[in-house]
Amino acid sequence: MDRDNRPTGWGGATESPPDLTEIQAAAERLKHVVIRTPLLPLHSFDKATDIFLKPEILQPIGSYKIRGAYNWAASLTTEERNRGLSTISAGNTAMALGYIARLFRVPARSLLPDSVPTSKLEAIKRYGVEAVLVPMDELINFIFEARWDKEPYSFLNPWADQKMIAGSGTIGLEIFHDMPDVETVYVPVGGGGLISGIGSALKAMKTSLRVVGVQSEACPSLQATFKAGRPTWVDAQSTICDGTAVPFVVDEMYPLLRQVVDDTVLVSEEAVRVAIKRLSLRNKLIVEGSGALSVAAALATPPEERGKTVCIISGGSIDADKLMQIIALKN
Repeated sequence: MDRDNRPTGWGGATESPPDLTEIQAAAERLKHVVIRTPLLPLHSFDKATDIFLKPEILQPIGSYKIRGAYNWAASLTTEERNRGLSTISAGNTAMALGYIARLFRVPARSLLPDSVPTSKLEAIKRYGVEAVLVPMDELINFIFEARWDKEPYSFLNPWADQKMIAGSGTIGLEIFHDMPDVETVYVPVGGGGLISGIGSALKAMKTSLRVVGVQSEACPSLQATFKAGRPTWVDAQSTICDGTAVPFVVDEMYPLLRQVVDDTVLVSEEAVRVAIKRLSLRNKLIVEGSGALSVAAALATPPEERGKTVCIISGGSIDADKLMQIIALKN
């Protein structure tokens, strides 16, 4: 199918930003489940840094996804949860759902691309999730044909679900509480749920703050969409940032993204590898490609343009051999 004729939605309602009351309610549900991650300075030998890290890799499953997924699951009725929990995922959402399903003692399953990294797939299975591997085209058809309506389990839409977005918004609450003078927040973008939640929270508390979406040059779907003025597709290339390799923005998310995202930045694959290596060796943090996007973007932006900065480190699921290759690279 020609790219311009591909679907960009499933006919659902457009998402509106969760208000602070919804996000605060999510924070209350999450307070005994997630870790309130600190803001850590990006290590620098030269001077005091103005870049700070929000390391969501410290969550029980190694990514921020637990926030939204738990907020969603906890909001279901007992009957809905007991059906089981299902989702579609590049890896981290499935891990979150497996962890949460064990807390509620219900089954979980996830549709996954057959290209999912080995480390993610092994973890998903160890959390007890039934992993259903399908070609990426089939996964995309599942989305745009809204096949979740036929799911016997309760289905979590990893992007366009208000409870999922509100859960991600709790990251924004924590950032503002810990650093109210922050000027720019860099957020990795795949389907847009994370930045929608964080942006909704931060913009409700400080309208002057800049929320910047970051993607790899290999999959610049958000920037292409903003330039086109409508949801669109891109021809994605191979990328180390598999967790954010979503080659489209959907109709249901576009208005919200336009409302809370101030700018987009693209970074090279090389810059992502450099950021992974720096975080590993200097901050002692193991970060996947998508999780390092924010740091790569901040390092590429002059300090006078971004001001006091927070980078969302969204996840840490990276294959060991890939990490070793990156650490061994000479910058």
